[in-house]
Amino acid sequence: MTSQALTLSPARMKESGATVRSVEDADRLMALIRNSAARVHDWIAAQAGDPLDMLRRMKFDPVGFHPVEDRPLNLIEQINQTWTYAVAVAAARQLLLLHPEAGGFHLAPGAHMARELDIMSEAQGLGGAETFAAVDPRNNNKLAADLAKLAGRTEAHRYVFFLSPRFPRAARQPQLEREGVQVWSIEV
Repeated sequence: MTSQALTLSPARMKESGATVRSVEDADRLMALIRNSAARVHDWIAAQAGDPLDMLRRMKFDPVGFHPVEDRPLNLIEQINQTWTYAVAVAAARQLLLLHPEAGGFHLAPGAHMARELDIMSEAQGLGGAETFAAVDPRNNNKLAADLAKLAGRTEAHRYVFFLSPRFPRAARQPQLEREGVQVWSIEV
C-alpha cells in the first residue's frame, strides 16, 4: 500500500501536511528528507570560485530543495525546513511506538500549515504535539511557549518534541515538563 505521506502533491502537502500511519511511513518520509539533503550536498561539493559568491547564492538563489516537496528553495530555507520536517517525522515515529492505537498522525510542521498543532493523532482527541529544533530548547522561549500552548489543550496525551545538541539522545525529559505535557528530546 502506498503511503499518503509519500503521494501528496506539493500543493496538498502545503495545505494539510502528511499522514504517517506506520514506522515504515516515517522511514520513507525521512528518506525523502535525506534525498533532498543529498541533492544540495552534491551542489555544494561541485562549487568552485569565489566563496563569498557561493554564500550569496546559498542565501538568495534557489539552489536548495524543499525536504519533502520536489521544489527549489534557497539553502538557508532548506536548512530550516529540513530540521522542521525531520523533527516532526522523528516525533511521529516515536508517537506511533507510544500510541499504536492512534491510527496514525497528521504532520503539519511549520507556521504555514493549516492544523492547530504540528502533529495531531488521527484518532481525534488522543494526542497532539509541537516540535522544533534549536541549539538549546529554551532559546527564544520556544519550549515555554509550546508548553503553554499544549497546557490549554484537551488531547489525552500532549507532547513537545525537540532536537538539540544539548540533549544528544532520544529520551523523555521530565525535568522540563509542565502541566501534564510530556517533553522528549529526539535524535535524527
